[in-house]
Amino acid sequence: MSYVSELSDAIRAEAPPELLPDQDVDLLFLMYAVLLLAKGPSVDAEDVHNAWAAWMTHRGVAHESLVPFRDLAPDTRAEDSPFVAAIRRVAARRAAH
Repeated sequence: MSYVSELSDAIRAEAPPELLPDQDVDLLFLMYAVLLLAKGPSVDAEDVHNAWAAWMTHRGVAHESLVPFRDLAPDTRAEDSPFVAAIRRVAARRAAH
């Protein structure tokens, strides 16, 4: 298992399971791990949304939220917050070691 996979698994473990999409999310969480490596605790909801949008695009799925973050309704923007928090928690543990 690679270090990126380990981070991906750690982030997934921190994410609320009831918020996970029903589809295969392996690639999505690998993208979240890259966000952690690139931005650490400064990752934000726009970063998470952009990773999700890339994942959805890769899957070839149309969705009403495939728009720039600034164009989302506030309640839709808030849906990224639990994933931001998960990434930040793993980033904080990683920094502590």
